[in-house]
Amino acid sequence: MAWDTNRFSRSVIALALALSAGCAAPVFRDVANTLQIAPIDVQQSPDAYAGAEILWGGRIVSMEIAEGNTRMEVIAFPLNRAQQPAPDADSIGRFMLIVPGLANPLEYAPGRHLTTQGVITGIWSGIVDGREYPYPAIQASAVNIWPWGFMFDSQPRISIGIGVGTGAIYND
Repeated sequence: MAWDTNRFSRSVIALALALSAGCAAPVFRDVANTLQIAPIDVQQSPDAYAGAEILWGGRIVSMEIAEGNTRMEVIAFPLNRAQQPAPDADSIGRFMLIVPGLANPLEYAPGRHLTTQGVITGIWSGIVDGREYPYPAIQASAVNIWPWGFMFDSQPRISIGIGVGTGAIYND
């Protein structure tokens, strides 16, 4: 039996495309100038990071429209390779996200997850659990809202295995 290399090559390419289809691509491509810091780092040294560009993500806790901007309190989580927040990980702090204009409250609802690229503008004082809390303030240049349940869709759904069948058909 002759080996059909052309057919084999097409099969390998098709398999590679199928496997790569399950990998999520990063949303923000221009991240070369972003600092790899956490909100906790900014709380400890706010002046050292003023004006720094960041890429952070997390879960929206609250949203408020004031002074022509939308302000959101966000619990920060580490980002995965696809720049999605990892809500199963420990929180890395909180931050206050400022989005220019009036954001849609249904789209930016509490409980939604987001990833944002922006600039640290200072510290915003707030209250968490009855105590004063210094939120790093971020002026957003871009925001990506993740669909509800995104964390369940990130696992590949392809499995490879070996099975054995008898060829019998059963009718009840």
